[in-house]
Amino acid sequence: MTQHFPDELVPANEAIRLRTLHLYQIANTAPEKIFDDYVAWAAQLFDTPISLISLVDEEYVHFKAVAGAEGVPGLPRTESMCSAAILLDTPIITSDYKAESCRLIKPDVAQALGLNFYAGSALQMPHGERIGMMAVIGREYRTLSAAEQDVLVKLANLVSRTIELRFQYLHAARAEQWETAQQELTATLDDNAALTRYLVTRNNGINLDDNEIQDLVLRRLSGVGKVLDRRMQETQRAA
Repeated sequence: MTQHFPDELVPANEAIRLRTLHLYQIANTAPEKIFDDYVAWAAQLFDTPISLISLVDEEYVHFKAVAGAEGVPGLPRTESMCSAAILLDTPIITSDYKAESCRLIKPDVAQALGLNFYAGSALQMPHGERIGMMAVIGREYRTLSAAEQDVLVKLANLVSRTIELRFQYLHAARAEQWETAQQELTATLDDNAALTRYLVTRNNGINLDDNEIQDLVLRRLSGVGKVLDRRMQETQRAA
């Protein structure tokens, strides 16, 4: 799949984008289990060795959560595919890290790790600013079907809404309620991960193009969304 990137790594709305990122006070912060659970589930759903949630700062891409490459805090902005991926409105899918595939970044780190496949959907905040990516990464050549892209976009949307919910609680100095919300979301994601493990075992893998499996996964995504909706409504009533 050919991606057509802009000529510059820094988007025209960079100042606004960075203000939004810094407003949420989540870049370069300690791990939080809910985000670890999101990347673990994504790696299961897409059968990739690595999954991550990134936040693209001025010069550095912070990894808020990583599955499969634990201990890697992030990369310089010029070396991370996430830096280029936030530039486009559509999901980004690339099946190689050759320089000609994306001239905006240096692929040295990815190539040294034997990585080839990258698929990501932007973390988009309420006013449209793209502050980072929900990405799955692998070593094998592959593409994503329309059904798989839809799941990835929905997953990124849930992560974005979780970041918004986190901000609402912490901005209102309601850290205890944020912890309670995390516990509820974590329990929901743990159930989803258990279902995914069952489907993988039953079917020797997970095929999101199978209508039955796709329906199950979409319903589970919707379930997480309902928890986020209810929690957000609670924060608005308390404001």
